[in-house]
Amino acid sequence: MTVKVKAIQTGDLSFEIDQFGHKYTLDTKKEFGGNDSGPSPKALLLGGLLGCSGMDVASILKKMHVEYDELTMTAESEQTKDHPMVYKDIFVEYHLKGKDDLDIEKIKRSVELSMTKYCGVSAMLSKNSPIHYKIFLNERLIHEERAK
Repeated sequence: MTVKVKAIQTGDLSFEIDQFGHKYTLDTKKEFGGNDSGPSPKALLLGGLLGCSGMDVASILKKMHVEYDELTMTAESEQTKDHPMVYKDIFVEYHLKGKDDLDIEKIKRSVELSMTKYCGVSAMLSKNSPIHYKIFLNERLIHEERAK
């Protein structure tokens, strides 16, 4: 499948991105010459990782008949100090809320499958930046691993 995205400059460092008719603004902080009118391109990579993996996990858990109440994820990384200032290690947390008797092995498997098999964003980012993840169920750590 071919993906085509269009960018139109709308400000000093601001760009309107058109992706299959969905439009959003990319920008940078004022301290870097932008207007802070949208996420930065690199931060959007982390958002893309969360969206991609989150969709995988939600879909896999549904197929496994695991019913949870809420899935929240975070991603965090530091950039290298020298250009091109890429992300170092990426740390992802999966926070699920639901009944205490949820199948922990199925939850762990859903994240593992996403991070090692299905999530294309994870596959691309992990070529440069190791991805580490933790899984929490009702605020209790149930698993911690580095993506392969």
